[in-house]
Amino acid sequence: MASTDTVAKDELTIDELARRTGMTVRNIRAHQSRGLLPPPEVRGRTGYYGPDHVARIELIQGLQADGFNLKLIKRLVDTSDRVGEDVLQFARAVRRPFADEQPRQIERAEMTRRWGVDDPALLQRAIDLGVVRELDDGSLEESPRLGRVTAELAALGISAEAALEVGAKLKRHAEEVADAYVELFLDQVWRPFEEAGRPEERWPEVVEAIERLRPLAAESLLGFFELAMTEAVENAFGKQLERVRGDAGEA
Repeated sequence: MASTDTVAKDELTIDELARRTGMTVRNIRAHQSRGLLPPPEVRGRTGYYGPDHVARIELIQGLQADGFNLKLIKRLVDTSDRVGEDVLQFARAVRRPFADEQPRQIERAEMTRRWGVDDPALLQRAIDLGVVRELDDGSLEESPRLGRVTAELAALGISAEAALEVGAKLKRHAEEVADAYVELFLDQVWRPFEEAGRPEERWPEVVEAIERLRPLAAESLLGFFELAMTEAVENAFGKQLERVRGDAGEA
């Protein structure tokens, strides 16, 4: 049984909790009113908070730092008996970019040289597609992978208009593939987890599933694309080669 001194050491008034967590008393009360933070144990006229309250606030702060709003945070923690590192790891896994390369800054002059034209409409088209991103300060950044592709296409003499048109088609198909894999995860992993009441011992399993989904989705997309590209090239250029042979026979 814990001693009175130990209990007292673990208990915090709301002012002490605010100092411990770097929050204001007002924000702590707001978290309580939203149902994000359990009420304190009230003795006399004073509410006392414990380690679980500190852990909950630190979890909320971590999720907010990762870009989650309070409404979504409440949904994440509402039905979990133990809210801690497992939930935070899952949240970070969900929000982690699938790209394995960091965006690189690119000057407008470099894009003009690459495309061979200085056309604001083309730049806006690239921004709309997500090939290029315009930052708040007006500078530009691009995916290194897509940047290499557009540079190679330009070197082959393919116009920026044609390359972006193909890019738009590819993006639509990529969105369909992404939606299919997300639905697969929700249907086969998340929904059964929800129906089971989100048991705390299965959080690591769910985090691992979404982590493993990343390379699996990329590999399967590449595999099917290789099959489709092989068939498309054979069909298209087989006809062209037959035409060439026919022309040569008539000569």
